This record gives sequence, structure tokens and C-alpha cells, in this order.
Amino acid sequence: MNYRHSFHAGNFADLVKHALVLWLLKERQGRTEALGPVTVIDTHAGAGLYDLSGDGARSKEAEAGVARLMTAEDRPPLIEALAAEVAALNPDGGARFYPGSPLLIARALNDGDRYLGFEFNPPVQAMLAEALADWPAAEGREGDGYVEALKAAKATKGPLVLIDPPFERPDDYVRSAETAAAILRHDRTATVAIWTPLKDMETFDGFIRRLEEARVGRALVAEARLRPLNNPMKMNGCTMTVVNPPAGAEAAASEICGWVASTLGDVGAKAEIWTAG
Repeated sequence: MNYRHSFHAGNFADLVKHALVLWLLKERQGRTEALGPVTVIDTHAGAGLYDLSGDGARSKEAEAGVARLMTAEDRPPLIEALAAEVAALNPDGGARFYPGSPLLIARALNDGDRYLGFEFNPPVQAMLAEALADWPAAEGREGDGYVEALKAAKATKGPLVLIDPPFERPDDYVRSAETAAAILRHDRTATVAIWTPLKDMETFDGFIRRLEEARVGRALVAEARLRPLNNPMKMNGCTMTVVNPPAGAEAAASEICGWVASTLGDVGAKAEIWTAG
């Protein structure tokens, strides 16, 4: 199974990822006095903005994700924050347009903050540049995100790094863990958030073992399972693994994953928040 951003934009996994990224950014902005302005580095940026009515959103997963988000009542604060961003892009209502991480982050930057996203596919990188055209502090570049993110992280202090590959390549789990470890070895004040699909526990356990063996600090694992893990070709859940998580991350992840699992999941859906390393 691969996970191209455009095919799955606005699904339940995007809600988990984007709600938590928004919280992580806000938390890091609260430490500007100690660490300086925020630099957000995104290894696999995608197009930045998605028209869910177009041919690109082929999976229709948004109908069970962001469409339900926008009609839900009694949304908790961190879910409400994401819903507000979606609403801002859809002034006529509904959820035709969905923001990817680049646009969400660009809209939330403070003065002095910066977003740097990498995209390997040239046509997608061109769409990314267009999506960020109105945000001078946000830049989309073409390149191998694993390599370029490490270079960029070494040029800043306390970056927030998002690793979010499409999992088209068999080494994406390995490279994600290795890139996170390399960034944390260079700067222990960095925070790295790694998104992964949850297909089977054997694959995910191997990924976690690599992080633990790297000995780069505590990792907070936030799981949202919408159905049992009985079909490895289907994304039954997702995780956000936050290495060097800030204070409050466990509560934030619990609020987000708990809402997604209980609101969008099947019978038996669950959220689990635990620590590795």
C-alpha cells in the first residue's frame, strides 16, 4: 500500500496528522524566547492544497473524514482548530478545499517563523509553489526530503520537523527513522513528528525498534485505529510518533486520536497513546 497525499487528502489520517501538527507548532511558538523563531521542515510536502471535488481525490476517503469533521457537533478544542482552518478555505461552506501541511503551517506562522517543504515530484512541487505564493515565509523546494531535511535542520535551532512519506518505497520506514535519529543527534532541542499508516504491528514494531536503537530520546506514539488490523493492504489506522515531545503532547494526542477513533471509527475503534525509548 502506498499513500499519495492527493489520493487520500482529507481522510481520517489527515485529521490526526494535521490537528497534532497545528498543536505542535503552537506549542513551539510558545518557546520562541528560548529557542528563537520556529523553522518547520517538511520532508514530503505534497501539493499544499487539494480540491476534493477533482479527479485527484480518487479514494473519496474525505467523505468519511473531513466532510464528517465539518458537520460534527461538540468538537474538542484541538479538533475545532483544524475545522476552523478548513472553514477559512471554504467560505461558502462544505469541504471542497482541504489544506495540506504546507498551507496549514504557512497560515499559522508568526513573524520570524519559517516553513520549508520538500517535494520530489516536479509537477507536484510546482503546485506546492503556487499554493504557497501568498506566504513569503513559506517555501516549497524540489528535492529528496530525507536528505534535504537533515541539511536544513543543521542550519537552524530547535526545528519542528514533519516526516510524512507516501510509503511507495520499501525503505520509507527505515529512512524515516534514520532521518529522525540524525536530526536529533545534531540538535536535542528539535522535535520530529513522523506519520505512518498502521497496517500491521510487525512493520510498525520494526520502525519503533529502529528509533529505540538510535537512542535519541523519548518518543510519544499516538495511535488511532478505526478497525482491526486484519488487512495489511488497507489502512486500518495511523500513528504519529513524536520524538522529543514537548510537555502537553500526550494530552493533545489523546484528545485528537480519541475524537477521531470514537467519531469516525467502526465498532471497536480505539486510540492508544504510549511512550517508546
